[in-house]
Parts: sequence; structure tokens; C-alpha cells
Amino acid sequence: SIFQQGKTTELHTDASQQGYGAVLLQEAEDGKLHPVQYMSKKTTPAEEKYSSYELEVLAVVNALRKFRTYLMGNHFKIITDCSAFQRTMDKKDLVTRIARWALLLEEFDNEIVHRSGQRMQHVDALSRYPVAIITSDTLTARLKRAQQEDEYTQSLRSMIGSNNDSDFFDKNEILYKYVDGRELIVVPRDMQTEIIKLAHEKGHFSAAKTEGVVKQEFFIPNLSRQVQNVIVNCVPCILTNKKSGKKDGFLNPIPKEDVPLSTYHVDFIGPLPSTNKKYQHILTIVDAFTKFTWLYPVKSTSAEDALDKLKVQQKTFGNPKRIITDRGSAFTSKAFGDYCTNENIQHFQITTGVPRGNGQVERIHRTLIPVLTKLSIADSTKWFKFVDPLQRILNSTFNRSTKWSPFELLIGVTMRNKEDLHLRDLLMEEMMEELQEQTDELRQDAKKNIQKIQAENKRTYDRKCRNAPSYQRGDLVVIQRTQFGTGLKLRPRFLGPYRIVKVKPINRYDLEKVGNHDGPKLTNSSADLMKFYSPG
Repeated sequence: SIFQQGKTTELHTDASQQGYGAVLLQEAEDGKLHPVQYMSKKTTPAEEKYSSYELEVLAVVNALRKFRTYLMGNHFKIITDCSAFQRTMDKKDLVTRIARWALLLEEFDNEIVHRSGQRMQHVDALSRYPVAIITSDTLTARLKRAQQEDEYTQSLRSMIGSNNDSDFFDKNEILYKYVDGRELIVVPRDMQTEIIKLAHEKGHFSAAKTEGVVKQEFFIPNLSRQVQNVIVNCVPCILTNKKSGKKDGFLNPIPKEDVPLSTYHVDFIGPLPSTNKKYQHILTIVDAFTKFTWLYPVKSTSAEDALDKLKVQQKTFGNPKRIITDRGSAFTSKAFGDYCTNENIQHFQITTGVPRGNGQVERIHRTLIPVLTKLSIADSTKWFKFVDPLQRILNSTFNRSTKWSPFELLIGVTMRNKEDLHLRDLLMEEMMEELQEQTDELRQDAKKNIQKIQAENKRTYDRKCRNAPSYQRGDLVVIQRTQFGTGLKLRPRFLGPYRIVKVKPINRYDLEKVGNHDGPKLTNSSADLMKFYSPG
């Protein structure tokens, strides 16, 4: 209705942890109160920490500021469900914040009237998120019946009136508890989990948020523990929420041989801008001991291209004892497996989603991409001509892990470059005399340096980790999604459920899909990318 000076006016206010609301009402010609204007605001993070009493006062103060032009100079009633509000305003000793608000009230001609929360539902709704309202007529009726059948609730009802339990009271044959100025329904044991689920599933809130929503309307003993139990068993939360806390499992460095060309780390990088010769990728091979790197431009990431370059490598250096790769299609193909079997090479595939298992080649790629980008900035399709010089620079540069250049460890001499050719010639004669003696010594020194760096990296990594859970064969788990392509950003972070079919060393597991959902039928994962699947 339209505000009119001199008419009977009332300001109804209410507040909750989520927000506060107010309604300005005025008496119309029919003798009834009609709304003039509404107010509803969300509390700030600082205001959410106020006590329930302070929130009620805050609602009144902000309503007065909002409706100041209507109320100034008019007598009106402030209707609130906070019984302590009026008594506090009459006190002389007030905390600073309340005193400041009390001064604001002095500007207005008002009287404060208390009214029970049951008669303030029209403004109570303005103080809450719509999703936070749980009660309904049907639910209230069910709670009433459940209370009558619940021994715990009946025992509390029988103690009403005693000095120890004065906060409990009956209203409309429903047991309530008075907590911080609010009348909360006492939830019987059989319905406690259901009520918490209703609150949580309004938006799959965090534990703190779910607990806050429940506390607005219900009293449940040991609420925090029960909320945690509900969230732990919530399937959408299991599939969507990130794992929190320290990572599961510690770093497990790969044991190193003390001779070159024993272990190769192999991977593709790309796609890169296509060159005139249709090259779009680089096959990178890194010797685990010396860190010597070979870069082979290739046209695709097929098994044929990978095997072709390994055979080129074989002509000069023979075969390694083992090859470590990811689970790309080229390396999981039958052709690649047959090659390794025929050449008596052990082929190790790292666990899906754990690139650190092939960390040596990953580190080379982190260096390679920005360098190639800078060198070919004028024409990105010309990256091919920089690959050979870049390989030479990588192999002649001091390595932090070994304290030697890769070329020196592999060949036994310093690489001859045109930039320092004269100096190399002067030192060559002396170096050749000591070559045989130095080769064995520097390789042993390199092994010690590698082990020292591995131990340092392990200590750094393990500080952020904890012991991994002990998953067993047959356990149901969900696994973290490791690829997010176009249109997948809003998909659940975890896939599952999966059943563990094989327990492998160092917290690795083989898994098979259970049911119909996204994800491969058979896969593998590691403990830091898995969670137990335990739906309620």
C-alpha cells in the first residue's frame, strides 16, 4: 500500500546467520496492516560471526536506515521475536557496538514489542536463503509422530519444568528447545540423518554450512559428528569434491644403474605447428643415468614413428635394459610391446595421471617448449631447424643432478663446440691421458650426486604427504578425472565406483568399472588420486 503520514505503522524485523529482513507495514482503511515495503539482505562474513542477539539488533538498525524517510517524525512499533532486545536497550552499560546502535534508535519515536517467532514467519523468510528453509507442513507432521514414538524425546518431554531442562518446552504437541533466542524443533533419533541430508542436499554445502542450515530450525545433539558422517557418504560429494589435506603416499624414486644407456625415459611432445615436412611432434628420449637427451621430430604419435626412432637409436647405442613411458596409445600398442619383448627390453608404463613417474622427460619438455617458442617466434612453423642445436646445448650443459654435462658422462670427454674450439684443443692432450681413469671415477661420483638429489627431492615431497590408505582387493573406490577436455569442466572431478582387482607396489592399483558411468572399463590409479566409495 501507499505510505500515509499519521497512520498506525509497524516495523517487523528478523535475522539469521545467513541474512536479515524487515517489513514496513501500515494500517489501511480496512483496519488491517498492509506491507508498504520489504527489505532483505545477506550478512557479510564479519556479520555471520555475530551472536543471535546482535543479529536481531542489526536487522532493526538497518531497517531503520532503509525506511528512515518514512519513519522519521512518526510514532511506530518495532516488532521483534528477540525478547532480550527491549531489556537491553534500557541498560546503561552497553558494549560499544550496541551502544552505537542504541544512539541511532534515539532519533526515532518508537516502542519495542516482543512477539513469538511462530507469529513472525512472514519476516523470518526474508532473513534466510530460500534453499535453507527445510520445514514444511508434511515434515512437521512426521516429526510430531516420530517424537511420540522416540524414547529419547519422551524422556526430555517428561523433564519439562525441572530446573536443569528449562530450555525444553511443548508447543502444538511438538517438543522444542530454546537456543540463542530461537525455538528449535527437537529431532528424534530416527529422523536425524534424514533432516541433515535434507539440509545438505539443498546445495551440497560444506560441513560448516550444512550445520548452520540445520541449526536454524532444528536441535540435534552431536550435530557436527553426524553432519561429517552424512557428507562422507554423499555420492555427489564423493565424485565432485577435491581430496583435502596432505597427499596420500610418499615419493618413490626409481633405482638408478651406475652405467649409461641402461634406462630410457621416452615420451612425445606436441602437437606443434606443422612444418613443410609435416612434422608436428617430437619424440624425446632421455638416458636416466647421464641425462643425455635425443630429440627426434616426427609426424605423428604412432607406434610406427616411435619404433622407427628407437631403431635409429639402436644402430649407434644398442638396446637399453628398460624403457619407461606413459600409457599413450603408441606405447600400449601390440607393436611396441612385441618390439620390447623381441629385443629383451623391460617396458614399464607409469600409472595414469601420475606424470612424475616419467619425471625426467617431463622436465625436459618444460624447458623445451618455451625455448622453441622463443627461437621460432618469427615463424612458428620453423621450429624444426632449432631442434638439433637445442639438443647439442642440452647435452653439453652442466646438469644439477649429476654435476656433469650429459655428454661428458656418456662419452667421457667435453663436447667440442666452435665457440671454444681453441681452448678445447689446448686441453685435449692432457684430458685424453686422464680419460680412462676419470671415466670410472666420474660415473661413481655422478651416481652419488643423483642419489643425493633424489633424497633431497624425496624429503621435500614427503613433507606434504602422509601414509597412503591401505586399499585392498575388492574395495570400492572413485578415481580422480585426469583429463578435462572441451565441455568437461563442470563434470564431476572423480569417476566411479571402481573395484580394485589388483594391488601393486608403491600404492598403485588395477581397477575395473562397476556399473554404468563415465570412465574406462579397465584402468589403473594411485592412492593419491583415489577415495573410498562409501555411499550412505
